[in-house]
Amino acid sequence: MRMRRKKNLDERVEACRAVMLYMQCQNEHAGDPLSEEFFADSRKVFGNDNPLYLEIGCGKGGFALEFARQNPDINLIALEKTPNVLVTGMEEQMRLRLPNLRFCLGQAEYLDHLFHERTIDRLFLNFSCPFPKKQYANHRLTHARFLEIYRKVLKNGAEIHQKTDNMHFFEFSIEQFSANGFPLKNVSLDLHNSGFEGNIMTEYEKRFSEMGQPIYRLEAICGGDGNGK
Repeated sequence: MRMRRKKNLDERVEACRAVMLYMQCQNEHAGDPLSEEFFADSRKVFGNDNPLYLEIGCGKGGFALEFARQNPDINLIALEKTPNVLVTGMEEQMRLRLPNLRFCLGQAEYLDHLFHERTIDRLFLNFSCPFPKKQYANHRLTHARFLEIYRKVLKNGAEIHQKTDNMHFFEFSIEQFSANGFPLKNVSLDLHNSGFEGNIMTEYEKRFSEMGQPIYRLEAICGGDGNGK
């Protein structure tokens, strides 16, 4: 069921500008040149050279907020395309003002409009929409077309950490990573019974876990152009 639009949403998003980044030119038909002003890195956004992590599809921001709290020496940018969802996390960040966290309203298709090449040290894909119908497979965030986008902005050797409750999506992801030069490690078919330490649960993860559903997790390593370069 679609979430009802929050009251005064536009005004609430605008009130969170202090904790937001702007993603430019999110339109495939726009011919506007990209401005250097809106590209992000650790030094420019956070004023330090700490590692820069990215979460795509952060939802209400629960994972991002907790990760930033637990890891003050790592900078995190949390991306979400739906303002009606994202505003919850942004308002909490306005209250907490964690210095190592920023949110961005944007789409994964345009990551290279926000980051230069080889900028990101780690990418999180937490419970991305599985798009179960085959005709929508290219919308899945682990489809080959997205992996090529990630490859541009990730540093060589950077890791993609994925979690999902959907077995078929997980199998699809393994196939896509393997076929596109992203070696896998720490693959788990039941994360919560694997002995893995340091897991931060998302809102969806808590719900699925309480229902007794296994959580699938993997780590994929970015290898430059796919040929180790």
